[in-house]
Amino acid sequence: MVKLMDARVPFCAYQSCVQPDWIDYNGHMNVAYYVLAFDQATDAFNSNLDLGPEYVARTRKSLFVVDMNVTYRRELKEGARISCTTQLLEFDAKKVRLFHQMFQDDEGFLAATNELIMVHVDLETGKSCPFPEATLERLQAMARQHQSLAIPENAGRVLSL
Repeated sequence: MVKLMDARVPFCAYQSCVQPDWIDYNGHMNVAYYVLAFDQATDAFNSNLDLGPEYVARTRKSLFVVDMNVTYRRELKEGARISCTTQLLEFDAKKVRLFHQMFQDDEGFLAATNELIMVHVDLETGKSCPFPEATLERLQAMARQHQSLAIPENAGRVLSL
């Protein structure tokens, strides 16, 4: 059984540093690398729930992102230390909805957010399938711990001008 990290606060297992090749011609972190960092935070979250590469190899099932929304709050410069928190917003038998927040660690500001929905997929059939019971139990345990957290301000945000 996987030991869940303390989930009374948003899950935080991703820390990095803004790399030189992440910087664009505007002199700040390019949008694509925010998504890369959020994807790596998602991988850390999945691995914590025993849904990482070993799970995929063992079961031939995986999680696919089917929807995502990124907001950019403040720019990040080369060398900035960053960390991402992950909050479980909701789940059902086949899907998970997460909310990441990326912080610039030295100054402590919120740089970006990422909300996403993932679906559990059988790699043999290419179709969605239910999570194993043990996974649902781990998700339920985390959901109970995250229920006291405030829903992030822009969770469920719809794009408009």
